[in-house]
Amino acid sequence: MRVWLVTTVASVCLMPGIALSQGAPAESAVQEPASAEKTTANGTGLEEIIVTAQRRVESSQRAAVAINVVDGAALLKAGVTQADRLNEQVPALSIQPTSTGNLIFIRGVGNFTLTQNSDPASAFNYDGVYVGRPTGTVGVFYDLERVEVLKGPQGTLYGRNATGGAINVIPVQPKPGDFSGHGSLSYGNYDALIAEAAVNIPMGDDGALRISGMRSKRDGYNRDGTSDEDIAALRVQLKARLTPNLTVRLAADHADLGGVGTSVGYDGHYVYNPLAGRYAFAPASVPASDGVLTPLAQAYRVTVNAGPAGRKLDPLAIAPYQNNRFYGANGLIEWTTPIGTLSVIPAWRYNKLDYLATSGAFGALQRETDEQYSLEARFAGNRVGSIDYTIGALYYHEDISADVALSTSASAAFSNARYVTESIAPFGRLTLHLNDRVRLVGGIRYTEDRKRFAGTSISGAIVCQLRVAGVPTCPNAPLFPVVETPAQFPFAFPAAGSPPVPLRVGGVPTGALLIRGDRSDDQRLTNRRVTYRGAVEFDLAPQSMLYASVETGYRSGGFSAATGFETYDPEFITAYTVGSKNRFFDNRVQLNIEGFWWEYKDQQVSSVRPDLAGRITNITQNIGQSRIRGIEVEARVLATPTTLISGDVQYLDSRNKSFTYVNQNSGVPPLTGCIATLDTAANRYNVDCAGKPGFNSPKWTLNIAAQQTIHVGGFDLVASADTQYRSSRYLGFLYLPEQRASGVWRSNAQLSFGPAKFRSDCIGSTALSFCFVAFSESADDSICLENALAGKCPCIRETKSNPSQRPCCR
Repeated sequence: MRVWLVTTVASVCLMPGIALSQGAPAESAVQEPASAEKTTANGTGLEEIIVTAQRRVESSQRAAVAINVVDGAALLKAGVTQADRLNEQVPALSIQPTSTGNLIFIRGVGNFTLTQNSDPASAFNYDGVYVGRPTGTVGVFYDLERVEVLKGPQGTLYGRNATGGAINVIPVQPKPGDFSGHGSLSYGNYDALIAEAAVNIPMGDDGALRISGMRSKRDGYNRDGTSDEDIAALRVQLKARLTPNLTVRLAADHADLGGVGTSVGYDGHYVYNPLAGRYAFAPASVPASDGVLTPLAQAYRVTVNAGPAGRKLDPLAIAPYQNNRFYGANGLIEWTTPIGTLSVIPAWRYNKLDYLATSGAFGALQRETDEQYSLEARFAGNRVGSIDYTIGALYYHEDISADVALSTSASAAFSNARYVTESIAPFGRLTLHLNDRVRLVGGIRYTEDRKRFAGTSISGAIVCQLRVAGVPTCPNAPLFPVVETPAQFPFAFPAAGSPPVPLRVGGVPTGALLIRGDRSDDQRLTNRRVTYRGAVEFDLAPQSMLYASVETGYRSGGFSAATGFETYDPEFITAYTVGSKNRFFDNRVQLNIEGFWWEYKDQQVSSVRPDLAGRITNITQNIGQSRIRGIEVEARVLATPTTLISGDVQYLDSRNKSFTYVNQNSGVPPLTGCIATLDTAANRYNVDCAGKPGFNSPKWTLNIAAQQTIHVGGFDLVASADTQYRSSRYLGFLYLPEQRASGVWRSNAQLSFGPAKFRSDCIGSTALSFCFVAFSESADDSICLENALAGKCPCIRETKSNPSQRPCCR
């Protein structure tokens, strides 16, 4: 993995000369962006970041949940265009990018596979819509209001597949009556060029159209050109207040993901010594940063044995590419009634994937379509006496069709599969205000998932039968190239149902057998689960609170196209959390502390290994239980009105209480860093990884950042830097020493320049736009402009024509 050291960013913000801002409804008020400082009655203090993580509008400091929030300005300054860059902002989060999507772990709860038969363990929600496929989490990180990371199971408001937590990506909404826009351009090493722009066009006083887009292009981190970035994305939103009580917002988005795609580099390979009865690791003779396609990497590759084929590997003869398309459309209908507000969210998303990847240093060709549609309805009732409540329901439908061709040289696999999921989930949450300082919260959700899997697969294996000094030796045996169908192999492939046949080249025997296996699946599965939340909240002071909660989570079961592992059960988690959120010293210091203890049961883990028929395939299995506990401390200090210092530290203790699975005996012990015991009666190995730490669970994570704003006339120069440390952690299923990543520091630096008081993101209404409205009836516009640029715009809460006007200076 390459470590970024310094990135220099220059951003330019654009704002029209005149902007008219009208009173905004509650939904718009929710979406105000956060900044480093805020003008209040008490002076300059830390900004109150507004969140909707609990389906209600509240300050992040008043949300009694474990949450990290990254505002849109910080994402823009850091050049975040993909989900994996959130690692630098949130200590609890670990995201590994791949050519097919993002592997998301929250405090060690996640999954190592993006295959269609496995669901993610953390719910990814874009603009309030649950995105079922990890492949669909790209191309949305631009013109954002904020990103909310909820840590721990979200069993009531978010439901299925949220055992680890939830990531809410919230775009900036259209602002009725406001004509504004912003643009930014940044450049970094590896010829990284990121451009982002947005324009908000008023459509009368009660409507607006917002168009935003992003283009990101970067050379590959690896010397072979892989692990590059090539993204183009566009979002269009239309919002209108049809009546004083009815607001409708429609949105559509599209993203293209091109280039070569993410790849890997060689670290080394294992060699089994039959005399010693163990494996030995042989380090690679090529830097991992070469990737797998440089001449040096190819020269190393041909020195490695091709497993049971009894010969060395061939050079990797593929030209990786990705041509992935993502589409989405969603709406939000909000109707305010005398007893509460009804929100209805219809949504549709469609992914079309076409890529050839160097998956695990081998070739994987995949063509896949993912389509989902959903409908969620929520009713947030007005307080009745001492009770607040929210009730709702979600309907979700997903349809996946995938054709996959995979070659690992000595084996090949071709599959055609369709997965259909239908889910319904009613839910409710209630808050009881015992008094002005103490609240009790209870929530419940019922989820029913109905799944179907139908597909066929063909597998092939090349097994050498000749032995030289007891070692399989077939130097003339061919290997499987990457092709779309078995008919394209350069040698005859057996017909379905045929026994193993001798593999010949030009009619000459090679000493190897060619083995074909076929499988057909047509399965159905239904999972049902009730999850709940209970919490108590106590206000110590106006800006200090304590909270404690218990919440459960559930990830639905599914299928594996594997003999002996056809289905797997749901997994469950119970999380106990205590925390405190505080502001001190006239709102200039923020200190939040959270302690957590999670009990993880029937944990689902995916891996590539032989099934009970000896076929190499992807298997998802319930393999055990784990305990996850720790503490996180977050601090923010506004040292001066223009100097912001922040730090986050997390201590994480994740340990497998039980972790067992079986591995078919292929003649040699399984490659693992755990204890493997041969069951001679069943002819299989029992592997036990109890006591090992959880995956992607660094014991220590530390984030430190500083930001300094320098006023230059009517402009602001903002310099910021951050650094992050993650201690060692296991990144692979096998718990091999080489799969343990050492501790690493990652640092970034940015420099941005833009008009004063517009903030570097220039998102939403500014002091200038408020100023024109506030002074249009009483002062000359030129005076207002001078005052705005000098930062002297007075805070006027209302005008004669617009009594709902908010303060013009923030």
